[in-house]
Amino acid sequence: MAGFETTQWSLIVASAGRDDASAIALEKLCRFYRAPVLAFLRGQGSTLDEAEDLTQSFFAHLLSQRLHQLADPAKGSFRAFLLSALKHFVISERRRGAAEKRGGGALHVALETIHEPASNETPEMIFEREWAHTIVAHAVKQLRSEAREAGKQELFGALRDFLFESPDSDDYARVSQRFGLSRNTVAVAVHRLRHRLQMLVTAEVSQTLSDPELVPAEVETIQGWLAKPPQIAP
Repeated sequence: MAGFETTQWSLIVASAGRDDASAIALEKLCRFYRAPVLAFLRGQGSTLDEAEDLTQSFFAHLLSQRLHQLADPAKGSFRAFLLSALKHFVISERRRGAAEKRGGGALHVALETIHEPASNETPEMIFEREWAHTIVAHAVKQLRSEAREAGKQELFGALRDFLFESPDSDDYARVSQRFGLSRNTVAVAVHRLRHRLQMLVTAEVSQTLSDPELVPAEVETIQGWLAKPPQIAP
């Protein structure tokens, strides 16, 4: 899809080299997936500061060891690869921390005790939910960019909340009055935005899977995690 930022497997492939373009791809990879990694670590009981440090350390480890080069699109989703790599990293950090403690050194990572989240979600579930929110938030960001290019950024701002919650009559009336549009025109605009968002999410998801036939099920899974819509920057 034209204009859609390359991510997931295609970004992994692009980051496999050692030139400037690869470095940029790696930086985008870390920035894009920081939220689900941080959420997983918080779900395991880390404080915010500990989770922030571990998140940074995880991506530094991933890149310094060139582990991303081992990622094989034919073996499944990028989401599964990243979660597996993160779990192995946390286990390694725990062992290293325990060894340092036995040797009298400072404990670098405080993860001996794993606490269940208050919501009774496992860290894996928290990762999955945050992954879904990240995918959708990124699609909304692209949708907002498209609206800006079309000179409709203000209208998009007024309709953005309707992407996840259906507007009522008062909502339609308020937007209609503000922009001098008919109620039907506003309803059509909301429908088109939702359809476009679905396309953008599908395009994003398709880059995380090796088998295109799995895309609809993955999109459905993401929708299931969106009982609470992601926090979208204005």
